[in-house]
Amino acid sequence: MKTLASIAMMIVGLMIAPAAHAQPAAPITKIVDSGWEMRLAPGDPNAATHTRAARWMRATVPGSVQTDLMAARIIADPWVGEGERAAQWVGLSDWQYRNVFYLPDEVLARRDIDLTFDGLDTFATVRVNGTEVLRAENMFRNWRVAAKALLKPGHNVIEVDFASPIKALLPMVLALKTPLPGAYDSQFGDEPKGRQTANYVRKPGYHYGWDFTPRIVTIGIPKPVRIEAYDGVRMSDLHVAQVHLDDSVAVLDAVVEVDAHVARTVDVRVAITAPDGTSQTIERRVALFVGRNPVTLPVRIERPRRWWPVGYGRPDLYRVAASVTDEGREIGRAAHDIGLRTVEIRRERDRWGRSMAFVVNGVPIYIKGANMEPADSFPERVPAARTDAVLEAAVAANMNMLRIWGGGYYPDDAVFAKADRIGLMLWQDFMFGNAVPPVDNAFQANTRAEAIDQVRRLRDHPSLVVWNGNNEVQTGWENWGDRKAFKVTLGADGQEAYGAGLRRMFDKDLRAVVNDLSPGTPYWGGSPTTDYDGPAEQTTDGDVHYWDVWARSPLEDYLTADNRFMSEFGLQSMPGLRTTRSFLGKRKPEDMPVQIVGSGYDSAKGNGRILKYIRADYGEPKSFVDYIYLSQLFQAEGLEMAVIHQRASRPRNMGTLYWTLNDTWPGLINSVWAGQAWGSIDFHNRWKASHYRAKRFYAPVTIGAQHIAGRTVVTLISDRQAAFGARWRLRVMDRDGAMLSERGGDVTAAPLAATPLADLGDAELLGKADPARTVAVAELIENGAVIARQFSYFAKAKDLALVDPGLRAHIVPSASGYTLTVSAKSLARGVWIEFGNLDATLSDNAFDLAAGDRASIQVRSTASLAALRRAMSVHSLFGTINAKDIAAK
Repeated sequence: MKTLASIAMMIVGLMIAPAAHAQPAAPITKIVDSGWEMRLAPGDPNAATHTRAARWMRATVPGSVQTDLMAARIIADPWVGEGERAAQWVGLSDWQYRNVFYLPDEVLARRDIDLTFDGLDTFATVRVNGTEVLRAENMFRNWRVAAKALLKPGHNVIEVDFASPIKALLPMVLALKTPLPGAYDSQFGDEPKGRQTANYVRKPGYHYGWDFTPRIVTIGIPKPVRIEAYDGVRMSDLHVAQVHLDDSVAVLDAVVEVDAHVARTVDVRVAITAPDGTSQTIERRVALFVGRNPVTLPVRIERPRRWWPVGYGRPDLYRVAASVTDEGREIGRAAHDIGLRTVEIRRERDRWGRSMAFVVNGVPIYIKGANMEPADSFPERVPAARTDAVLEAAVAANMNMLRIWGGGYYPDDAVFAKADRIGLMLWQDFMFGNAVPPVDNAFQANTRAEAIDQVRRLRDHPSLVVWNGNNEVQTGWENWGDRKAFKVTLGADGQEAYGAGLRRMFDKDLRAVVNDLSPGTPYWGGSPTTDYDGPAEQTTDGDVHYWDVWARSPLEDYLTADNRFMSEFGLQSMPGLRTTRSFLGKRKPEDMPVQIVGSGYDSAKGNGRILKYIRADYGEPKSFVDYIYLSQLFQAEGLEMAVIHQRASRPRNMGTLYWTLNDTWPGLINSVWAGQAWGSIDFHNRWKASHYRAKRFYAPVTIGAQHIAGRTVVTLISDRQAAFGARWRLRVMDRDGAMLSERGGDVTAAPLAATPLADLGDAELLGKADPARTVAVAELIENGAVIARQFSYFAKAKDLALVDPGLRAHIVPSASGYTLTVSAKSLARGVWIEFGNLDATLSDNAFDLAAGDRASIQVRSTASLAALRRAMSVHSLFGTINAKDIAAK
């Protein structure tokens, strides 16, 4: 029962000021973000066990049932201990939300009052004052209902009933003779193996559990709710279509969309402000008809400034502001930034097959980046600053593209706006991840409506350079064992019909939506694919997801994996020691065993797969703390191996996107999980070793030195758009710094190209030197300064005859914070610097030092110099493995 005080607070929260003008007047919009309550639905079986949850309690909107239950201390944080297991009942229950609010007479006097939801998760029934107005079944759609006839003076009630998506769909799935093949089975027994409900609902796939995130099947209102009052006319969209662009002129159509319930004559005005502050205004008087009115205002910009991806020019933006007025009174407005650019996916026949190259403003761009996981199981609790930091970390590591993966959700506009400003290209999947979706007409119509909502919302962002149909649906259908078994049950005619249904969705329907609503943005039929020109996963055409390494093959297979575009590949690692301590709770990393069992997401092998690779290349970790370090070094060096090989093959390969940039969770060690994650930065945005390596292997200019089948291959790699002169050298040294040989010379680096420098056999480089005691160091020198360096080894890390490198570190104040100098007396591989529980940003880390080398690192931290000195630790590969007797080598 509500108290008078709580009702009064809701009235204050939802009170809307009366209009300042007589009709027609400016629309009134109120975000309904206060006064919400939620409870277990009456009659839900879990109410008897969870009595507190059966009573009305405060709800946060945007939010989820799970986050509100955590706030009320009814469930524990799923990131701690067995919290994931203990929270499973929430997603198996039905829930109810309500909001009691007050509308003044001035609002009710408006001709139209709409109730809008930017998202409902997921099976929702909405009632206004007891009358059902909406049934929603797609988390990715926007919902608008006319509520004027149902609202009354004084107090009104919105109720939203949510059905558990698992409980709602499971009876149907259990009754199917041949259920659709899905992604990951539940580890908690709520769904039988091989009978997953996630395929049948438009909701993020990762909510149901993946190999990087727990199973948290959220329910609730994750997006804003609004009441919009207006007088017959509202502005529903502002879109700027690029008609023509060259260096002398840009021709645009500014389209202001006006929904009219009454015929009326209005004035439409569009103002465009250039990056230099100059502006122009276009106006048009329009007689509106009843219905949706697209009002087009042609715009011409002389000497336009283009939007460029980071590394290729400035990401210049134009500000577009539109208004609709009636007799001088504004009745609608909207504004956003746009960028002028052209983009295509160029596919030309060549000696390797058919290319796949992103071409922006006529320049072929080598794509350097990563896949981006959802930021959290509960995205509504992710602050904008954290998301901004993830995008900034990508740019800091010299990335120019992120792929927003199809098992998550479509990000908010703010993510794209940030990418627009920093020149970061975004590859946006439609939300289909791995599982085979239904192909019936109702499901496909629902998907088309979702696509229309999302493409309309995002189409003016210049950072969005490709819409992608799905993640791994086509390759799964063609190649995966459970799909092949499913097709057998369908018979020849059935599987042909089902395959045609999938193609209709991903090759035709979604492509048509993009081509119609955003023709300046390419559509790609899926990932991996040849854009439905043939089978998926072809090394000579289209993109590939290269998982031979990690699934079965040794790391060195990265050195012979040739393809046109590698949009997924990756290796897991542990989060850093600081993050690991946070999720271990009372347990100490120093007391943990190296081998962890119980991971349900890798056939109960725990961390066995990471250990398999570490043992094969690095040796047996001495301790769990050493295992954390070695997992990060293995990930960093493996990704470096893959990326340098692909960049060195340009133009055969024109892009790499590793899996993944970020982590959805901090990591967890319990009965299901073994702590590992995929990101190069962790849940807390702390850089792992691989992200520091990415900063180097994605540098605009670098030198590659890779040991491939007994030969060292040296390549100069340049993303610069102009040729430049430099000098290269390859020094072969023993671990103690003795120079065995040196070769090199002057070179002219070709623009946007990889230039081969040397291909030398071991016999030529080593002579009689011991491979275990020898290293090759390749360097690129411009204007007397070393601008790129890479170490290449002649033996596996576990076979190197390393000795204590005698690392020394000294940190002193500097103009920008602190300067840290690290030196080594002998060869140091994988030097790692950390500052305990202190926050510190380093300009470099996870690097190698030859004997006598010295590295200077900039450190930014709010901590004092004394605190940094106390907390600082510096170590390397030496001493982390149970190595053989070095003296015997």
